[in-house]
Amino acid sequence: MTGTPFQKLSIFFPMWNEELYIHRAVGYAKDECERLVAAGEILDYELIIVDDASTDSTPQLADALAAADPHVKVVHHPVNRKLGGSMKTGFATASGDLVLYSDADLPFDMAQVAQAVHLLRYYEADIVSAYRFDRTGEGSARAIYTYFYNLFIKGLFGVRMRDINFAFKLCRGSIFEHIELKSEGSFIDAELIIRARKLGFDVIQFGVDYFPRTRGESTLASGSVIRKILSEMFALRKELKGLQPVAGLKS
Repeated sequence: MTGTPFQKLSIFFPMWNEELYIHRAVGYAKDECERLVAAGEILDYELIIVDDASTDSTPQLADALAAADPHVKVVHHPVNRKLGGSMKTGFATASGDLVLYSDADLPFDMAQVAQAVHLLRYYEADIVSAYRFDRTGEGSARAIYTYFYNLFIKGLFGVRMRDINFAFKLCRGSIFEHIELKSEGSFIDAELIIRARKLGFDVIQFGVDYFPRTRGESTLASGSVIRKILSEMFALRKELKGLQPVAGLKS
């Protein structure tokens, strides 16, 4: 480790009906945070579960984890707010000077969080966003959808990113003094990167091995989700015309 340790790392998990994954997600996140503390990279950490009005045993399991460990916090949504609403709650709840979010099914190895922290420090970046080396495990339809989605983002916003919607983004907490996320749907991943770039924050990427979901099912490629993405995409494009870079950022 080089430099001053970060004060606190906040990791949050948006969860809707994730009873099959919740213990694994929190357990591996805790193990990685303890390693980062031991290495002197961070001084403290918190693990936040955002329960998006789950109908299985996720709420009860989350409360039990929080009762057993002071590092674990739980926020319960009274109504289902989808991914965007859950991510906004997670970022608003996080108190760390570093904030990471991940899907509950852990699509990447938590040990790679240490690499992301190192890259953020070394390159003095504001966001480290991961992309998948190999997407074949998720099926050809999703891979094609993601390819064209990223092309669309590039054409509409001038932001070139690999895998912009992948659930591994390590952020400096201070950027949220300037970034107000508005999307309620799955477009929120792209919105975060687009707003950050527009405001002049530094965003870097690195590749990670991808581990597809093996339990439960993803709902991110449904017709209603795609329609929501398109609606929020064009609303952001209109808003960005009046957005100016934050004064005083390093060039």
